[in-house]
Amino acid sequence: MTNTIKHGQFNRRGFLGASSIAFGALGLASLVPRAFAAPAKLSDLTLAVATYRGQDSYFTDDAGTSNTPYKVDYAEFAGGNLIVEALASGSLDIGGMSEIPPIFSIQSHREPKLIAVLQGDVNNQVILIPKESNIESIAQLKGKRVGYVRSTTSHYFLIKALKEQGLTFNDITPVALTPQDGFSAFQSGQLDAWVIYGVFIQLAKFRSGARVLKTALGYLSGNYLIGARPAALEDPLRKQAIQDYLQRQARTLEWMNNNPEPWAEKSAKLLGVDKAVFLDVYNNRSQPYSVIEVNDQAIASQQEVADLFFNAGVLSERLDVSPLWDRQFKLLPI
Repeated sequence: MTNTIKHGQFNRRGFLGASSIAFGALGLASLVPRAFAAPAKLSDLTLAVATYRGQDSYFTDDAGTSNTPYKVDYAEFAGGNLIVEALASGSLDIGGMSEIPPIFSIQSHREPKLIAVLQGDVNNQVILIPKESNIESIAQLKGKRVGYVRSTTSHYFLIKALKEQGLTFNDITPVALTPQDGFSAFQSGQLDAWVIYGVFIQLAKFRSGARVLKTALGYLSGNYLIGARPAALEDPLRKQAIQDYLQRQARTLEWMNNNPEPWAEKSAKLLGVDKAVFLDVYNNRSQPYSVIEVNDQAIASQQEVADLFFNAGVLSERLDVSPLWDRQFKLLPI
């Protein structure tokens, strides 16, 4: 039987048959809609997620949030700048970072989309001084050798603390070091002060009696940003998985807030550090962990960081951070 198409009418069977023959003759058969292909499912999807050693991804079993309807492929990173690069290259779907790495990504036009905010501790970022030091104020850092980690919250915190005293980097001897190198330099007496974050604070306190000159409370926002690969947000199924993952991450962090003893014990095993170090972190934190939706305050906070870096000469131009942000993800109360 012959299929016909009358002028002014579409016969569906005839149209599809003729179209497939025409496309096939042109080598374009792959462009014909696959009407009988199985629909994509969450269970077939793998979400690529960045993590840091000992962070919330290591506690999903404890929190009961590991049973995702999709697969999760975790990759460890040493810093937010590397996570931004991995998001830009397409090897990651989502990952966390401070407010700073996305700012520097604007100039390279390899920006992530910032989809949520993880609010965390700012007392785990400090200016340390040696046990026997007679330095008692930020103003006394003038002329001193001060270690910091370039293009991180450590860098921003130091600029802001100095500015408050009418000082700049020109008034100190700044020494840019990785956290590991900074720890060695501080322990060996090569630094008069060290601006650092995380477990290195407790290690320096426990091993050499280092003292905290100033915490970042009042200097840092406590906002750690969750970034996504822009192309991942254009895939409805992957976007659905990201929404689910954010909600699970919020629940995992809530478990960590409410279970300091098992959290500290497991963290100690993961990082090879005494449990007391992590209990010290917990007992001195400025606020519990939480994941919140994008809001005006978070955007304004990051803009303040970008402006400070520009005014300090770290950035060559004033940057607008607002295009980095995406407000489409919503979070349910836990």
